[in-house]
Amino acid sequence: MVSDLEDSLRDDALIELREIAGTDMPFGKYSGCRLYRLPAEYLQYFSIRGWPKGRIGELMQIVYQMKADGGDAIFEVLRTKTEQHRPLRPPRKRDFEF
Repeated sequence: MVSDLEDSLRDDALIELREIAGTDMPFGKYSGCRLYRLPAEYLQYFSIRGWPKGRIGELMQIVYQMKADGGDAIFEVLRTKTEQHRPLRPPRKRDFEF
């Protein structure tokens, strides 16, 4: 019985991780960015001000809690398996004239 419960919890966690890996931020400064790539400071803002309604808010809470607890190493695995490295922000033009 305990084994069945553990298997069920493991399956639920995998389903949520897959959903996190495939969900883009639909609004705001990081619109279009995968949820697991959102900076912890950005997620912390929502933890203070309130999470969005619906599934997106639930997934953002999961990502924030994992990052706050130090479990964000799993996101490195997702980054290497699901996408090429791309910066969160466009590069700044750096022309220096002296």
